[in-house]
Amino acid sequence: MMKKKRLSASKASLVLFLCQMISALDVPLDSKLLEELSQPPTITQQSPKDYIVDPRENIVIQCEAKGKPPPSFSWTRNGTHFDIDKDAQVTMKPNSGTLVINIMNGGKAEAYEGIYQCTARNERGAAISNNIVIRPSRSPLWTKEKLEPHQVREGDSLVLHCRPPVGLPPPIIFWMDNAFQRLPQSERVSQGLNGDLYFSNVQPEDTREDYICYARFNHTQTIQQKQPISVKVFSTKPVTEKQPILLTPTGSTSTKVELRGSVLLLECIAAGLPTPGIHWIKEGGELPANRTFFENFKKTLKIIDVSEADSGNYKCIARNILGSAYHVISVTVKAAPYWITAPRNLVLSPGEDGTLICRANGNPKPNISWLANGVPIAIAPEDPSRKVDGDTIIFSHVQERSSAVYQCNASNEYGYLLANAFVNVLAEPPRILTPVNKLYQVIADSPALLDCAYFGSPKPEIEWFKGVKGSILRGNEYVFHDNGTLEIPVAQKDSTGTYTCVARNELGKIQNEVQLEVKDPTMIIKQPEYKVIQRYGQVSFECIIKHDSTLLATVTWLKDNDELPDDERFLVGKDNLTIMNVTDKDDGTYTCIVNTTLDSVSASAVLTVVAAPPTPAIIYARPNPPFDLELTGQLERSVELSWIPGDENNSPITSFVIEYEDGLHEPGVWHYQTEVPGTQTTVQLKLSPYVNYSFRVIAVNEIGRSQPSEPSEQYLTKSANPDENPSNVQGIGSEPDNLVITWEPLKGFQSNGPGLQYKVSWRQKDVDDEWTSVIVANVSKYIVSGTPTFVPYEIKVQALNDLGYAPEPSEVIGHSGEDLPMVAPGNVQVHVINSTLAKVHWDPVPLKTVRGHLQGYKVYYWKVQSLSRRSRRHVEKKILTFRGNKTFGMLPGLEPYSSYKLNVRVVNGKGEGPASPDKVFKTPEGVPSSPSFLKITNPTLDSLTLEWGSPTHPNGVLTSYVLKFQPINNTHELGPLVEIRIPANESSLILKNLNYSTRYKFYFNAQTSVGSGSQITEEAVTIMDEVQPLYPRIRNVTTAAAETYANISWEYEGPDHANFYVEYGVAGTMASRQVDIATQGWFIGLMCAVALLILILLIVCFIRRNKGGKYPVKEKEDAHADPEIQPMKEDDGTFGEYSDAEDHKPLKKGSRTPSDRTVKKEDSDDSLVDYGEGVNGQFNEDGSFIGQYSGKKEKEPAEGNESSEAPSPVNAMNSFV
Repeated sequence: MMKKKRLSASKASLVLFLCQMISALDVPLDSKLLEELSQPPTITQQSPKDYIVDPRENIVIQCEAKGKPPPSFSWTRNGTHFDIDKDAQVTMKPNSGTLVINIMNGGKAEAYEGIYQCTARNERGAAISNNIVIRPSRSPLWTKEKLEPHQVREGDSLVLHCRPPVGLPPPIIFWMDNAFQRLPQSERVSQGLNGDLYFSNVQPEDTREDYICYARFNHTQTIQQKQPISVKVFSTKPVTEKQPILLTPTGSTSTKVELRGSVLLLECIAAGLPTPGIHWIKEGGELPANRTFFENFKKTLKIIDVSEADSGNYKCIARNILGSAYHVISVTVKAAPYWITAPRNLVLSPGEDGTLICRANGNPKPNISWLANGVPIAIAPEDPSRKVDGDTIIFSHVQERSSAVYQCNASNEYGYLLANAFVNVLAEPPRILTPVNKLYQVIADSPALLDCAYFGSPKPEIEWFKGVKGSILRGNEYVFHDNGTLEIPVAQKDSTGTYTCVARNELGKIQNEVQLEVKDPTMIIKQPEYKVIQRYGQVSFECIIKHDSTLLATVTWLKDNDELPDDERFLVGKDNLTIMNVTDKDDGTYTCIVNTTLDSVSASAVLTVVAAPPTPAIIYARPNPPFDLELTGQLERSVELSWIPGDENNSPITSFVIEYEDGLHEPGVWHYQTEVPGTQTTVQLKLSPYVNYSFRVIAVNEIGRSQPSEPSEQYLTKSANPDENPSNVQGIGSEPDNLVITWEPLKGFQSNGPGLQYKVSWRQKDVDDEWTSVIVANVSKYIVSGTPTFVPYEIKVQALNDLGYAPEPSEVIGHSGEDLPMVAPGNVQVHVINSTLAKVHWDPVPLKTVRGHLQGYKVYYWKVQSLSRRSRRHVEKKILTFRGNKTFGMLPGLEPYSSYKLNVRVVNGKGEGPASPDKVFKTPEGVPSSPSFLKITNPTLDSLTLEWGSPTHPNGVLTSYVLKFQPINNTHELGPLVEIRIPANESSLILKNLNYSTRYKFYFNAQTSVGSGSQITEEAVTIMDEVQPLYPRIRNVTTAAAETYANISWEYEGPDHANFYVEYGVAGTMASRQVDIATQGWFIGLMCAVALLILILLIVCFIRRNKGGKYPVKEKEDAHADPEIQPMKEDDGTFGEYSDAEDHKPLKKGSRTPSDRTVKKEDSDDSLVDYGEGVNGQFNEDGSFIGQYSGKKEKEPAEGNESSEAPSPVNAMNSFV
């Protein structure tokens, strides 16, 4: 049913129905093009099938249609031609098929009862409307009857029958008393679906003489009243308790037939004492979730939108403490025809094929029949291109004469469906509708959409070129839309240029050029900064911008997100804002906004104003408070207030603030009344009724506000009706079956008098219902219960007090409570655009199933597995929300060559509806990522070994690897490039026949069927001779720190003759790198000079000793032997040194590094690290070198002077000691 309605609504105009063609042809929304194309008629508006009219008003039977040429109209009545020219009461609107039957000037509605059908015809076919049954509404009077009083014993059951007159449509029944107040209902007393009033047991308070049944006929807006019924309850002691019996329905079983899509109402009302409770179950199943509701104190079971699955036996059980009773209702759900596939308009080119499909379902199965131009197809003129096959018409090799309008009728005993669908055969060469040389401007790194609106029959093919003679555009960097639009997802500066769109079909070819300009983004390169300024000072905020030179940029300044004050102290320059003579009011946030025609940026800064330092000459202070307040000229709504200002304390008074206190409603609370200039000492004040006023005055100068004055005398104004009604009236349901009406109550002084109350009124919108009103106390909320789910209500709230009502309030529209959506979006389709982007489509859900404000749709999608690895992973669902009634969305960021699932849910204010069935889709292959690593090993004279790892993200099936390499000479020039293609299952390669002692640069990437991925580069050198160099490698460095030292460990691979460098530093300072001074020329020269001086000194000492003299240092050494000074040892080659006691500590004994190359502390607390092969070195705390730079290996046997390593300068020095 909803799909039918949606189809009818879409035919509102020629433009809309042209857009719904479902062939390969789409007609664009171009007015000039639409005027030129021939078009069969389409019915765009018609009256409902069952049309009940008001017999007092003119009858208007609608029939509107569009076509080219414009169609003519005719009518049938009860199956025969209706000649409107022969009936003076009937006219047809100009350029329309709508009939107007004049009832108000003598016509009778009963004379025009019947079945009407409209036909719209032009040279390309004829469309027909539904059969429109016209019936005037009826509201007959109640038959006269004599009603006997009901005398009932307390505790017995009672049924008061309504039996309203039969009207068209049926009336709405309700029970009221003589005062027109609804009779209260409860679990014990309630109204049945037939309008009768049921008492499960009567009580003495039920005695009354004004039980009145009312029947309201909405069409004629009349209410009929039954004679009052009298009930008298007499008491008997004791009252006998009774077990439940069912008042309605009677017996133990009954049957009910309901139509699919309608509302199923089942009722059980029981008698008994105590009052029985009602419970509902479905035998052999569960009550449908989200569609089941209980009404009338659970006596009525309501299931909305019923389907065949709701057929079955429903049992109601009435139970109290004495027992239970039950009734089984067998429900059968039948179905009027409903669409599975409604025929859709078909636009074809001559010689093309097509089909019209008309599929409907129902219970019983509907019969499908076809008509052509309103005539049964069996007797319609023959068309050799047409073949009818049940619910399908097949068209083969159509010609222009094949254009026609076909009608599909699906009917069964419960109703029918009628749909028009035209076949329009057009032959049109391509046309491009986008203006020539249209200019598109975008900001860099944002999407660019270039239009190419087109039309032709057959549907043209669209191609895009860059430039007039450029190559055709292809690849993932472009998105080609079905409407001809070219999308560049991320436009760059080099995207600027001319783009050519070409449309071609078998009837011709046409092209069009558009221009794209990519602009630089706008930036604020110098933003305003936070400022603290003294009062009366001057402050300036900078806002220096950079923007594309071809765009005009405008700079706007805001204060606290509002316009700058209209004050000459604010000076706006080209790139700054200056505020002169700053005051406290200038405190706030200042924002610089830069706008161009394409983008906008902003930056903000806060200004804080502080007091200026006092000067010894003048002391500025807040003014003293005013005094001697006096009230004069007292009237009902005004009074005059005067005062004497206090001392201004060297700062002129700029204004006076008047405040008032309402001693009647809010004693002790002062409110702002008004503000006047500082030169004024009297003011006329407006007053409200029923307020006990007191006033006070506050003086203001540049320094601040004074203390408030003493209050004036009190003045009580007279009461009056309220002047205003509550504001912010809203109606929003908190539950599916209620309407919560809220408002902002009037403040005390707004009440204008005692006894403030509110009259709350509501009625359902668009149903011609009467207002329901209730008067509540001075509250801010009223809850209306028992409302339908999510329907609009008209609401108004009016204030009143003991003196009367406020003016008539305005109406607002609210809605009763929302419930979760009932159905999931259907027809979910996924169109994979490229390996990382997909587009999802769905059909919108019927609005009545949303049951709330439609907020949008959510798409849940997740990756199931990678098609290249065939390994599942943890499912991480992603959610995209599309606001409003959208029916499609883009899914970005997909992984290539993967399997995904998705589903779609509709969202309202209550939450999400059910999910659509999971839709599986797969992304195509993409280009792979770069190989995970490239390692070059085993260099020889003419070969290198390459090893690599497969890409982390293959994004498809790897087809091969591509290796490119070229030599690099000493001047860093590149030689010829060699390319090698390697099978995808290989992970290493030995390159042979290379040049010796040559550096090569390698480029390596993987390939899939889509193309090449990112490349990884590496360089390597072949060796000069056959000695295989081992490149040093240090790994697994670990540290362990103590209070005065640290151990550093590492693993080393490489040549034996290696020096190690250790960088370290104090936390918060730069690390220091130790320099290999043993290889520095200045150090070698210094050591040679020192050695020469020591040699001369030894010679002098030797000469003096031979003369009997004594070297003073030696004497001191002999007298005070330092135990830390060790002689040279033969086993490890270390030696002791003299040091100055004031400047140096003695060097400690060296030790060999452990085999795991861990540097350990030996004796010195101020040393840290060694570097050298196998010998510990020492460093001062400032990082200076104090130990051995490079020591020998273990001592070799004395065989001449041969050594495996060159002696260091320090070792050379040892021989002189």
